[in-house]
Amino acid sequence: MSTRIFLELLAREASAVEFEGPVLAARSTGADAETLAELEDAKLAALRVRALLRRRAKREAELSALFDTAGDLAGLRDLDAVLEAIVHRARQLLGTDAAYMTLHDPDRGDTWMRVTDGSVSAKFRALRLPMGAGLGGLVAQTATPYSTADYFADARFRHKADIDDAVIEEGLVAILGVPLKLGARVIGVLFAANRSVRPFTQDEVVLLSSLAAHAAVAIDNARLLQETRNALEELSEANLQASAHSGAVERAALAHDRMAGLVLRGGGVEDVAAVVTEVLGGSLLVLDDAGRPIAGDPDDLKADRPTGDGRDDVATVIAEAARSSRALGRTVRRGNLLVASVDVGAEPLCTLVLRAEERVADTDQRILERAALVTALLMLFRRTVAEAEGRVRGELLDDLIARPGLDGLAERARRVGVDLDASHVVVVARHGDERERAGFWASSHAALNHGLAAQRGDEVVLLLPGDDPGRLARRVAAELSASLGRPATAGACGPVCGPAEVGAAHREARRCADALLALGRAGEGASAAELGFVGLLVGEGHDVEAFLLSTLGPVLDYDARRGTALVRTLTAYFGTGCSLSRTAETLHIHVNTVTQRLERVAQLLGPGWQTPDRSLEIQLALRLHQLGGR
Repeated sequence: MSTRIFLELLAREASAVEFEGPVLAARSTGADAETLAELEDAKLAALRVRALLRRRAKREAELSALFDTAGDLAGLRDLDAVLEAIVHRARQLLGTDAAYMTLHDPDRGDTWMRVTDGSVSAKFRALRLPMGAGLGGLVAQTATPYSTADYFADARFRHKADIDDAVIEEGLVAILGVPLKLGARVIGVLFAANRSVRPFTQDEVVLLSSLAAHAAVAIDNARLLQETRNALEELSEANLQASAHSGAVERAALAHDRMAGLVLRGGGVEDVAAVVTEVLGGSLLVLDDAGRPIAGDPDDLKADRPTGDGRDDVATVIAEAARSSRALGRTVRRGNLLVASVDVGAEPLCTLVLRAEERVADTDQRILERAALVTALLMLFRRTVAEAEGRVRGELLDDLIARPGLDGLAERARRVGVDLDASHVVVVARHGDERERAGFWASSHAALNHGLAAQRGDEVVLLLPGDDPGRLARRVAAELSASLGRPATAGACGPVCGPAEVGAAHREARRCADALLALGRAGEGASAAELGFVGLLVGEGHDVEAFLLSTLGPVLDYDARRGTALVRTLTAYFGTGCSLSRTAETLHIHVNTVTQRLERVAQLLGPGWQTPDRSLEIQLALRLHQLGGR
């Protein structure tokens, strides 16, 4: 009953003093000590819940305001409007009397007052803060947030007369300052200040720092946008002086805007290629870091002999031109082909090859170079995202293999779209020394198929949805071999359900891959069940029954249903060296009867049952059947 009373108070968001009501009412009615203690405990618990709900509501309001701020900043284009919006929202979020922003002046080595909100002093608005002086100078110098409930009573800061005079004239007492940073570089300080003593909580410091992070990016974007506008204005002026280049400049600006828009809207490499061919004409081929096509048709380039010296190997010409382009940092022409290639740290990222029907002006070649840069950024971003997700999936698969009893594995899997309670197959692929490329392929393949992948030594391990290990092993072997340009061998085991079965399946899949290599079947994929008696040896559980069913199942079923003696006839047939006459003598039947029975065996097991490999497996199965007393 007491709990219900306090829940009702919580439900209608009662004030804290109202929670004393039930206790006072109980005392007035002469309730016993035990009842009063119970009410007091319930009251305290309810007040704690109330405080928690209020903190969460406050945090939700702060986050909502922060998201609104990000939206406001994203919609602004003028630098002054951006800065005014930042400072105004800082004052709103923290509920202070004033907020202001100083920006770093690299020429003078100090910070200057750029924008204020709630300020009443002209002297304060004209203030400059040397590095290390006052609270703001210390924030700018150390790139660390500082706050004080009473600035003039705080000895941590180096007080200067001109700064203190301006602060006194403004009437500020409590000040919080956080750095505006781009990377490791401080570009300014964002402040919130009160005209009375007020401590700033850690949550408020974090909140203002979050806003400062948004502000720094917005400031830089506004600066870049203003620089772009200035560049376009200069370009327009140059266009008036050189009208001959007007068409190329317009096309370059159009292509740049369209490509930038594509990136902002989440477009891909194919979209960038479409913009280039629409603006410059011709056909475009985009190659990745390994020279593989990722957009365009390579056949479009084979009609040309780009160098004019009779060489037909277009790929060789493109590879040489790409190296030259990366060395020069410009587009390279080879006959009718224009090649622009981008690298990062001497590692190629992408190459764009344009086959133009007409000669492309030098100014238009910059469009191709910009397209190459945009494509490189897209690919780098995709690679970064893929690597981050791949690490998460790889660590999870490592834990499933090595520590299946670890708590939270199912939840971690669910967060990356994997249901461990469903049927999965473990595949181990051996790839030689192609560690990086194989790991990247496995990570991408697992992500696309809602599975997991991990790099372990000279092998990649995949956990893929499915219940047919042989089919998945063959698919992994074929696709990984095609990606690497060399044989990759895959062994598989499954299906498995739940974390506990993954480790054993991994061991069996490894032995299966080892067996394929030992049998000279590099580049193939198979499960233990598909390796016949070899699979029986490498299988984790040595499943004799499954081996018997896969090898002799139809014959055993036929004997059981019809009461025939096909198994006995096969045993005698192999035991007499495959002699029909001696088999007949052993079984005391006519040779024709032996022939008829073997014809029935052929119908049940298939026409190749007497080939050396099949007959070996059948004889082993017969012996196991006999030893098992079946």
